[in-house]
This record gives sequence, C-alpha cells and structure tokens, in this order.
Amino acid sequence: MQEMYTQYKGLLFKLAYQLTGSVSDAEDVVQDVFLKIYDVPPEKLAEPKAYLCKMVTNRCRDLQKAARKKREQYYGEWLPEPFISHYTDSMDAVVNDDLLSYAMLVLLERLSSSERVVFVLREALGFEYQEIARFTEKSEVNCRKLFSRASSKMGLDAEEIVHTETASQEWVRGFLEALKQGNMDQILSLLDPNVVSVSDGGGKVPAAVDPIEKRDAVARFLLGPVRNLATINGAVMIEMVQLNGQPSLIIRSSEGIHTVGMLHVEGNRILNLYFVRNPDKLKHVNG
Repeated sequence: MQEMYTQYKGLLFKLAYQLTGSVSDAEDVVQDVFLKIYDVPPEKLAEPKAYLCKMVTNRCRDLQKAARKKREQYYGEWLPEPFISHYTDSMDAVVNDDLLSYAMLVLLERLSSSERVVFVLREALGFEYQEIARFTEKSEVNCRKLFSRASSKMGLDAEEIVHTETASQEWVRGFLEALKQGNMDQILSLLDPNVVSVSDGGGKVPAAVDPIEKRDAVARFLLGPVRNLATINGAVMIEMVQLNGQPSLIIRSSEGIHTVGMLHVEGNRILNLYFVRNPDKLKHVNG
C-alpha cells in the first residue's frame, strides 16, 4: 500500500487540485482515498491508477457541489489557491505536463462539475475517452460532447491541443524590474490592450472587488496600489518564485507572503493578471 501511495499521490493530488481549485481539499481527498483503499478487495485494484483516479473523481464531484454554493456567497472575485508542489512525481505523473496553467484553472470555473471532470481527465491527464467514460460512468459519446461543450465555454477549440505554455523566468524578471522601477512606458508595452486584472481578497483583506480592465487602468493599478503594497522603507519588495509550475510574483512583508501574482502571457504580452490576497489561500505558499 505504501508503494502505491508513493507512486500515485502526485498524480492524484494534481487531479483533485484541478477539480477543486483548492490545495486543502485536494490533500484531504488524496488522504481520504488512500484510507478507503484498505477496504477495497485486491481484485478491484488490478489497475490501481484507473481505480484511484475514479475514486478521486467521485469524491471531488461531491465537493464541487458544496463549493459552488459557497462561491455564490463569496465576497468579490474567487480565484484558485496557488501552491508550491511538494510531491515527488513518479513515472506516471510528469512534473508539469499533467497540470494546467493557472489561467486555465480560472477558466475551469465556468464549467459544470461533469464538464470539468471530463476536461481535466482528457486535457490535463491525457486519458482516452474510453477510460473517462469508465471513471464517470457515462458513454464515450457523452464524454466527447461534454469535452466539446467545456472547450466552447472556455473559448477554446476542442479540436486543438490546449496550450499551457507560460511566460519564461527571464520574461517575468523583466516585468518585475519594470514594476520595481515604476517604468510606466515599459509596463504599458508588456500589457495587452484588453488586459484584465482580477484580485481575490475574500473580504478578509483589501482587494479590488471587481476586475480591472484595459491597459491604462491596469498599469495605474500596478504602479499604484500593487506597488504601494510591495514598498517597505522605500524599497519595492517583490520576488519571483515558481508556483503551480510557472514563474509567479510574491509580495512579502516581515510577517510573510501577503500577495501572490499569477500571469497569463501570450505573444509576450500579459492578457490576465491574477492577485491572490485572501490569507486562507496563501497558507500553502507561506508554509
């Protein structure tokens, strides 16, 4: 059992995390599944990867129903929890190939629970429709329709592979320097004309309640409130770290990290900025 846990815990965590958007929930799901596996007859574990993924999928479905109600009452914008991976990947869980970009996780919130399950199993983890049908107890035809519908809701082409490529460390470092120096012209050059900035404070800390749209408004936000948050004794304290498998920004005070910034970059321009400030969602970054 320990060998099975070691081999599959990384894969199962990534599946649960992408289905829930919560590190805490994903960790609880993985622990719960491995506790329940002790009561499963050995003959059902002939294909452990498939059986474990099905268990995780079913458990996350239950959580999604409860989570949707909570998010309807959430103050301001809701964003997924960022994390630093502490799992060792086995040969069955490649480091980043089975983890969608943060921007894609945000888009997943548009989907129903069934659409999200099918999309993650297919696009992130690369399961065939036959396997997905078995996990979800739906027909292959239905799974294909769910995937197509999910892609449409997310503004994607269902026939093309989703690109989860993120900005390079060098590119993010250049953006970081422009922000530290307060270089308005350079910041504007790095933002898409239709860039959108979304902040999540959860009603617990100050944060923009509504998305900020358009290049000029986002640039003023970056060089005003964001830069002020990062300034200590005249110095701008923003660092670059690796979160969710991609270069990200953190703003730190003497008490620890209080803001995480995730970037969605295409064509060397920022399309979306996501600032997570809710302290409940930064536990797995600070710790």
